[in-house]
Amino acid sequence: MNPAGPQSEVLVIDDEDQIRRLLRGALTTAGYRVREASDGLSGLGEVAHHRPDVIILDLGLPDLSGLEILRRLREWSQVPVLILSVRGQEKEKIEALDAGANDYMTKPFGWGEMLARLRVLLRREPAAVEANVAQFGPVTVDLGRRVVTKHGQELKLTAREYALLRLLVTHRNKVITHRQILRELWGPGAEAQTHYVRVYMARLRQKIEEEPNQPRFLITEAGSGYRLDTD
Repeated sequence: MNPAGPQSEVLVIDDEDQIRRLLRGALTTAGYRVREASDGLSGLGEVAHHRPDVIILDLGLPDLSGLEILRRLREWSQVPVLILSVRGQEKEKIEALDAGANDYMTKPFGWGEMLARLRVLLRREPAAVEANVAQFGPVTVDLGRRVVTKHGQELKLTAREYALLRLLVTHRNKVITHRQILRELWGPGAEAQTHYVRVYMARLRQKIEEEPNQPRFLITEAGSGYRLDTD
């Protein structure tokens, strides 16, 4: 499929039926295939299972904010996102772009401009296919759904434990330094607090490993950091 041409797939995430109908009609006429979601969680599920070429996202959704959708999406996908919102303040635009949006339009909007912006996004170099599910031993990590299972049973991880595991999964089989982990999870001001990482790695091993004291997957690289070994 040519990502910049007809038959590219657009996912519309908007809770307004009328807006979705209008977008569906205009996009279909322009040659796009269209999927729809009326809330954030459904939208994330559509991305995980159908991998659209571009997303049109409203910020005012009934379950999760558009910003939260962007943050979750950018944990595992770089699919282009065009924000289409009634919110037109500069502060809101900056927040959305900082959270991972590629472009921003305000409602009401012109069809010609919107289609032109989509073409620009679709001309980007296509990213490699992203694996949003990782499996190692008895453990499965579904980044799209934020679900971790072991032997088929869901594990209860804290937000910080999940963030650490997600970071390791995203960079699996590569060493992640203590400094990188601290910067990603606690911010740049915590880069000297290496005991934070030791504490949370120990907690994660208790839940992930069959033998936490002899880890098979969550490997310590002495003097450097940690690595998730999935080979």
